[in-house]
Amino acid sequence: ALASDHAGYALKEDIKSYLTDKGFSLLDLGTNSLDSVDYPDFGIAMGEAIESGKAEMGVLVCGSGIGISIAANRNPVVRAALCQSGLAAKLSRQHNDANVLALGARLIGVETAFDCVDAFFTTEFEGGRHARRVQKMS
Repeated sequence: ALASDHAGYALKEDIKSYLTDKGFSLLDLGTNSLDSVDYPDFGIAMGEAIESGKAEMGVLVCGSGIGISIAANRNPVVRAALCQSGLAAKLSRQHNDANVLALGARLIGVETAFDCVDAFFTTEFEGGRHARRVQKMS
């Protein structure tokens, strides 16, 4: 699933095209324009999509990535990780079993966003000692 506020809309659309070209089936939770909206609504929508099983994983985008990730993480099934590099996205999957990638459109460029997306969707959770820690967050 993908979701953003108005500040993240353009980057969300770039990511949507990028993932569609790679063969991903996507659920777009909005927003659908540059008109001002409230980021918590879209973080909450992502949490509901993950919780209901409509989506297994997601990407959230707002201006900084902070607010929308906080909103999503209010849902106990969400482990949203705010990342600004491909390495951070990889580690969020390996060690934290993150199921939502959060990005800040005003803080990173499109190529860095694509690096994060690639790392996030191609990295598996390592389990092992990390599983105990992830369980404590659930």
